Amino acid sequence: MTFHVKPALAVALLLAIAGAARAGGEPVRFPGPGLELAGRLYRPAVDGPFPALVLMHGCSGLWARDGEPTASYRFWAEHFQAEGYLVLLVDSFGPRGEKEICTQARRAVSPATDRPRDAHAALHWLAARRDVDAARIGLVGWSNGGTAVLNAQRPDSPGRAQGGKPAFRAAVAFYPGCAPLAKAPYSPTAPLLIQAGGADDWTPARFCEALAGQAPAGRVEIDVYPGAHHSFDRVGQRVRERPDVRNPNRPGGLGATVGTHPEARAKAIARATDWLAAQLR
Repeated sequence: MTFHVKPALAVALLLAIAGAARAGGEPVRFPGPGLELAGRLYRPAVDGPFPALVLMHGCSGLWARDGEPTASYRFWAEHFQAEGYLVLLVDSFGPRGEKEICTQARRAVSPATDRPRDAHAALHWLAARRDVDAARIGLVGWSNGGTAVLNAQRPDSPGRAQGGKPAFRAAVAFYPGCAPLAKAPYSPTAPLLIQAGGADDWTPARFCEALAGQAPAGRVEIDVYPGAHHSFDRVGQRVRERPDVRNPNRPGGLGATVGTHPEARAKAIARATDWLAAQLR
């Protein structure tokens, strides 16, 4: 039996398929620092060129057990996509043969050297695309990825282009590890927003407050959400103890409290969205 599909229905089906592909992100690969990097690209449905964002995952990695980005990273990618950004989720671990580094005593991938190079490689790849406005690219990261954001914003950052072009226009770091960089004055190459939890016992906010206080006026902004733990913006994650993670800020060097704080999550989503829109307008 032969089925005939009306032209209008065929178009609708194609649009639905295309929309589903955009919603889930497109698997991509691009040149990295001595290796090929992987990730997911989320492109708005309208025509570009678009402002763009590079997103850097935390120490647990990018992927869920089903092989898709975790619910939290998928939320952020699709949220920014809906705001009109072309979004690139970068996988720093898979191409290096790692799934997670939270529990490693000596982490195989460094947020001070390896991951800033990944961020700048993603920047170069995006800046060369016709559908991206190379003058409006931002950088966002969480936890270990947030620490990578801080290091990528150093004037002497590994992987940074000679002459500083292309360059990130703005950056947001969620609960990054600020302690190493807070030991000396810190001046990022672009405006930086830090979102921190007041109850974070893994990457305590006090180090980020010290870092922000040492930066040139107006260069670093920070919001600290009272009662919020590490990973306060995660999607539906109960507050719990992670006993096996490495934590230099706890006696014995192990364990951290993580989980969603609904009020802080809502405020941080609005704050990061509005701040990036102002910086990348």
